[in-house]
Amino acid sequence: MCGILAILDLDPSRSHPIELRQQALAMARKLRHRGPDWSGVHADDQAILVHERLSIVDVEHGAQPLTDVQEGTVLAVNGEIYNHRDLRAGLRKPHAFQTGSDCEVILYLYDEEHPREFLNRMNGIFAFVLHDPRRHTYLIARDPIGVVPLYVGWDRREHLYVASEMKALVGVCERIREVPPGHYFLAHEAEKGFQRYYAPAWAEPDAVPDRPYDPAALREALEAAVRRQLMCDVPYGVLISGGVDSSLVGALAARHREGRVEEDERSPAWWPRLHSFAIGLEGAPDLAPARKVADHIGAIHHEIHFTVQEGLDALSDVIYHLETFDITTIRAATPMYLLMRKIRAMGIKMVLSGEGADEIFGGYLYFHKAPDGAELHRETVRKLQKLHLYDCARANKASAAWGVEARVPFLDRDFLDVAMSMDPSIKLPRMAPRPRPIEKYPLRQAFDGYLPDEVLWRQKEQFSDGVGYAWIDALKATAGHQVTDGMLRGAAERFPVKTPETKEAYLYRQVFESHFPSPTAAACVPFERSVACSTATALAWDAAFQAAADPSGRAVADVHREGRAPA
Repeated sequence: MCGILAILDLDPSRSHPIELRQQALAMARKLRHRGPDWSGVHADDQAILVHERLSIVDVEHGAQPLTDVQEGTVLAVNGEIYNHRDLRAGLRKPHAFQTGSDCEVILYLYDEEHPREFLNRMNGIFAFVLHDPRRHTYLIARDPIGVVPLYVGWDRREHLYVASEMKALVGVCERIREVPPGHYFLAHEAEKGFQRYYAPAWAEPDAVPDRPYDPAALREALEAAVRRQLMCDVPYGVLISGGVDSSLVGALAARHREGRVEEDERSPAWWPRLHSFAIGLEGAPDLAPARKVADHIGAIHHEIHFTVQEGLDALSDVIYHLETFDITTIRAATPMYLLMRKIRAMGIKMVLSGEGADEIFGGYLYFHKAPDGAELHRETVRKLQKLHLYDCARANKASAAWGVEARVPFLDRDFLDVAMSMDPSIKLPRMAPRPRPIEKYPLRQAFDGYLPDEVLWRQKEQFSDGVGYAWIDALKATAGHQVTDGMLRGAAERFPVKTPETKEAYLYRQVFESHFPSPTAAACVPFERSVACSTATALAWDAAFQAAADPSGRAVADVHREGRAPA
């Protein structure tokens, strides 16, 4: 993941170019953790673009901002375009490519097509700013699901700022907002505002897909997504939590990685041997299944242990990097943040992750309470539309904090079209023909034989639970010591907007405010009641959900096999 920073809508008569350039450089330094490999700047009298690079593809020549030498357009991108070769082959006229970067093709797509058309042909994760000085315009765009973060802000002189993370804008911009996923903004069409380009049929209001379940098609689509996302020129690895989602991604990566050595060969090279990573407290529920999967797929496995105190010590840094006070996000992000530091120290710059499968297949334990297939589908759509606020933000920012890129094959747009277009009734846990109801049945059945059965058919464990139940218990105990009853009673006065309801929520909000005191920053953070990662709408599925104060998967006590609600 890279970091981008742009200042747009400059007025040469009111803007001092040297001062603005220095300001842009200072703001971009707050993003350098995302791209520690190189810095690049473009500045003219209309715009300033700064790029902090994490080199993954064309390591030697792919530095940004990229320029179309024929048309003069300039591009700063954070992301990966997996089908860039196909897009390049489909260009209608010759262009003077300067690099082997997967992102450069965006310059020439812009030259030939309207953004709505070419953005819908791009398969990747991305956020970018394209500056067109000849036409006095610019284009801002974000990937369909919002895997890559992007924010805009305005200062008192109404300069427009664009940044990969909110922290670069705080203190400069009086107004900040997140760029909505699947949208673009074209300056010369400014009266239209942000325009949606990603509008799949399965996400239409009240749509209930009816395509029959086809395990072969599902399997082929996920295999294709993993194969696409292995595109890189640097050492990579896979995250294996011990659940079915990350384990399947790891198994497919093992099958398709380039330069794969045979089982009986022993290469001294670190890469391209496949390395897998897991983290947890000593004895955590996820660790043993993760080891079993790594052995099964032939990966070189690295099991990282952290202590509760190490997690607590990292909380402030995690909240700073994640830019949130959401409870579930912080609980899960902390061990992931610690893991990513170890991964980068081992020389890995890209990892494949299993994010997104629970949202697609109804994998969280609360989906056992879904009343029918239609409502399950509507909830999965709600979850996907909010994913940029939660798991995508966690996976991206926790890894980018240490200069690691996390890729998410389940959120590949082609795979989404297959998985989200099937009849949702097959996703109901109680429909699975197993000894007990099991979530994500269609996914598990499609990959029967790819993993050991005890992993393939293992019950969902939320990552913040799976790293060790003592982790959440310690967070709640720490908050109980640091936040008094009186402080919680006065929460509405201290935090009148998005008022925390528990001591743990109060603690996170307090730390967040120490980093981001601006009200416009707090406005960017999601805030809704949840149980086991549900949306607020799904709380109506079960009367017990209405009284649940904790979002842990263990709160669904009659479904979770450990069977206890958190203390």
